[in-house]
Amino acid sequence: MITKYHQISLSDTFSDCQNKLIDDSPSFFTLLAEYVDLDEFIPPEFQSAFYLSIGRTRIYPLHGFLSAFILQKIFSIPTDALLLLFLNLCKELRDFCGFSKVPDASLMSRFKHDFEPYIELMFQRMVDYTEPICQMIDSNLAQMLAFDTSGIELYVTENNPKTLNALIKKLKVFYKDKPEVDPYKMAYGLMPSQAAACSDAKQMYINGHFCYADKFAILTNGLGIVRHISFIDDDDFKAAHPDLVVEKKTDSPDEDKSVGDASALIPVLQDFFSLHPTFHPNTFLGDSAFDSANLYGKLFHDFLFSKALIPYNPRNESSLKKVGYNEYGYPTCPNDASLAMKCCGVTNEKGRADRIKWICPKMHYHKGWICDCDKPCSTASRGRTTYTYENMDLRMFPGIQRDTDEWNDTYKIRAIVERAINHFKINMCIAGRKTRNHTTTKADVFLAGIASQLTVIVSDTMNCPQYIRSLKPLIA
Repeated sequence: MITKYHQISLSDTFSDCQNKLIDDSPSFFTLLAEYVDLDEFIPPEFQSAFYLSIGRTRIYPLHGFLSAFILQKIFSIPTDALLLLFLNLCKELRDFCGFSKVPDASLMSRFKHDFEPYIELMFQRMVDYTEPICQMIDSNLAQMLAFDTSGIELYVTENNPKTLNALIKKLKVFYKDKPEVDPYKMAYGLMPSQAAACSDAKQMYINGHFCYADKFAILTNGLGIVRHISFIDDDDFKAAHPDLVVEKKTDSPDEDKSVGDASALIPVLQDFFSLHPTFHPNTFLGDSAFDSANLYGKLFHDFLFSKALIPYNPRNESSLKKVGYNEYGYPTCPNDASLAMKCCGVTNEKGRADRIKWICPKMHYHKGWICDCDKPCSTASRGRTTYTYENMDLRMFPGIQRDTDEWNDTYKIRAIVERAINHFKINMCIAGRKTRNHTTTKADVFLAGIASQLTVIVSDTMNCPQYIRSLKPLIA
């Protein structure tokens, strides 16, 4: 039996998309018009800025631009050019947006560039509106807060795979007689920290590959609904948080990502709670990059979380036999629990929380350090060393017992933030955009955030919580 294969062409894909939009969308537009009025969610500041910026009557209404961009995200239309084509083809789409004629491409791009701060403001106001809806759907999941970072790859030369592959190929040839040299890590170190044509395109390690991207942080609740978005390399963000360190670059991309994520967490949470002071999430979900005693203290004391589910980071764990602790909380010798280790005072290191240093109880100094132990547990010249932290108990007991069914079942929910990022990038098409402009990139991400909030509002109004994350089933 011979199997016949049919090659899918671009024209076929476009025709299917065009037919679906024209045939199925009118009922969807009617549904949206019935259940939501977008004008209710446009901040007055946005209205004033839009209609006063040119001092004369605008041909295209504000809600028209917003409706078009929101529907672009819902329908997964990848480019503005394709959106304009659909506007020209579909009269119902034009009528829904309130366009008597279709705006040109430059107006669409200029709208995002000129009004990005107001788009961000609209997103924040809609988050306030959707919070009670999330609490009503599932208060337990709505009280959780998951954090992650990602980046939007920008259209720069350095993102061409040929650029990095050519460098790796040269390094492999040069170090062919030195198998201990990792050409990939070396290439990471040799590549510039930012793209030559765009300072906002910073070198990152995302989903297993190097790229130059505009980095952002995202917070979602346990339902997967976005609660906050921050662009970490943004000038306004860095000005508001001058102590934030985002320029660290080592020969390890994983280490750089962990350091960057950990340093960004506190500033992002500060912005989130200052914008939404009435929100009181009680559970924080993060990956092992946040496994730091200092961060545990801030999560519990500054932001009043009652639980912080963060797995232990292997980089913080020693391969040596673990020390014990006596009734006073002092570390004890790994080989003899009756021997408390010697305290050597507080250690101050730049970029790290203060910690108390403890050394082997059988060490003494006489023209050099000498260990009297018959079976030392460390080969270090100064013997076994360990540290204790102010919030060490919070790291060990973060409001919920580690390695229990409750811990495992709850921590699985953290993956929802990764799915939210993937939904933004793939389904709402904010990845793969051919632009290197930071402002329009921000606007696109916040427009995707607005579309996600509108999805929550429509699903609640229809009394269909199953559509809280996507309205696609309504047009399928």
